[in-house]
Amino acid sequence: MQHLTPRETYDFLREHADAVFVDCRSEWEFLFVGHPVGAILIPWYEGENWDLNPRFLGEVRIAASHNRPVVLICRSGNRSREAGTFLEQHGFTDVYNVKYGFEGELDEQHHRSTLNGWRHDQLPWEQC
Repeated sequence: MQHLTPRETYDFLREHADAVFVDCRSEWEFLFVGHPVGAILIPWYEGENWDLNPRFLGEVRIAASHNRPVVLICRSGNRSREAGTFLEQHGFTDVYNVKYGFEGELDEQHHRSTLNGWRHDQLPWEQC
């Protein structure tokens, strides 16, 4: 798995139109916090108990097949890294993790989007 900054990811996606951009956060985060333009929602964890999504692998296979690059983003880069490792264990060979994720790391005041991340870098995003 390769790790890209948000800016590197944006450039990569522009250069690789066949890449599938997967937001693996919860549906709530995707809808109400916002998400990168063009990302599709396939949660890694879901439900009130944050259980692993038993459909994750199948949904990614449907969206990407094993022949297309898969780019994963979450809030801070941790869940997407876990999900990327899982995909590699199941035969995906072209997997990318967005470092710092959509909201970035926590600053000294425990706020996000102030140090790094997709929103911090002012890359295209939307909110439903």
